[in-house]
Amino acid sequence: MFNTGEVLETINMIEREHLDIRTVTMGISLLPCMSGTAEKTAKAVYDTVCKKAENIVKVTSELSREYGIPIVNKRVSVTPAAVICAPFASKAHIIGKALDDAAKNLGIDFLGGYSALVHKGMADYEKEFIMTIPQVLAETDRLCSSVNVGSSKSGINMDAVSLMGEIIKQTAQKTADRDGFGCAKLVVFCNAVEDNPFMAGAFHGIGESGTVINVGVSGPGVVQHALESVPDANLTDLAETIKRTAFKITRAGQLIAREAAKRLNAEFGIVDLSLAPTPARGDSVAQILEEMGLESVGTHGTTACLAMLNDAVKKGGVMASSRVGGLSGAFIPVSEDIGMIEAAERGGLCIDKLEAMTAVCSVGLDMIAVPGDTPASTISAIIADEAAIGMINNKTTAVRIIPAPNKKVGDSVNFGGLLGRAPIMPVHKESAAKFISRGGLIPAPIHSNKN
Repeated sequence: MFNTGEVLETINMIEREHLDIRTVTMGISLLPCMSGTAEKTAKAVYDTVCKKAENIVKVTSELSREYGIPIVNKRVSVTPAAVICAPFASKAHIIGKALDDAAKNLGIDFLGGYSALVHKGMADYEKEFIMTIPQVLAETDRLCSSVNVGSSKSGINMDAVSLMGEIIKQTAQKTADRDGFGCAKLVVFCNAVEDNPFMAGAFHGIGESGTVINVGVSGPGVVQHALESVPDANLTDLAETIKRTAFKITRAGQLIAREAAKRLNAEFGIVDLSLAPTPARGDSVAQILEEMGLESVGTHGTTACLAMLNDAVKKGGVMASSRVGGLSGAFIPVSEDIGMIEAAERGGLCIDKLEAMTAVCSVGLDMIAVPGDTPASTISAIIADEAAIGMINNKTTAVRIIPAPNKKVGDSVNFGGLLGRAPIMPVHKESAAKFISRGGLIPAPIHSNKN
């Protein structure tokens, strides 16, 4: 039973502190849709997604009204499309179009899973599939794509890393009229997880059951407000405050996840314990770090603050939910966090510092805009660095980077909504082309040799 104080506290979190359920994502297996031709498979894919998720918008809207908790996004993730398209990889765009059409028919904001898993090797059909990504992202509106290029168990597939630098550049060029917007729907992973509810990297893992509900919670503003109430606390007490707050946030997510799964005739998968910011002031991970005692995010001490925040969020959330998964941590997407945006604009936050921060948080270099003339080999090298952090530390890392066509340092891109705006950040001018061109596989670390 909730007492009056707890009810009022929850209302305050929602109305003043930006508490919300960031996404309810339905994962759908498309393996039964595989047929002899791309056209037949596309029809089966469209019909399956529309049937399984036909009530997701209706049910989540009902839950939001009944419980008074905003549910910001309604999404779908599907089996990695490279698997479904294996017999006809050159026609994968037909499947991509069917998925995008299904998303529009359902009225959801994004559909994830135009994806390939090539962390140990890249079959001919997988490479052919990956080559379709730029055109498909340019021709669709709600479809998201991801490619997993490494893992702690297998190492890093540098041939795939090299290819993805080219793919990102092509995607930017094909969406140049929108400042390279296609790249905002494309993620390159190391150690990708099968139950991630967040876009653009969500896909429905092969090991998952047929239909699953995964929920991503969020509440940077709630955490910031809690820290404001203990301005002179030591770091131990600060961590305890974050844990207690994360517990409350996660309980809301657990409630919505279970009820949504029941009403949508799906299994309850996981609650993702992430602090996902928005461009709104008061809903920022960067501002939490500054509340902890930093004059500005990006200065010395930022990585330590973020490590403590991430750990406390996970500890508090795990106690509140029977099933925790996804990415779970604090996201630091530059364009989607007002504190990150402002720090980058004044030069206090650089890519190198962000890279260090990704060693202790979720998920990686996210929504970063760089000059349009950045070489593909440099983008590949950025991906390789981030994958190395993930591989060595046995954690998920990712890169979502936008080489904005015709933009240079000092300019910015503005995608609007939750995707926000991003200043163009400088990259190192020195070349890594020879390193990237070597190809092959960076071997897995010695600590991966356990079974």
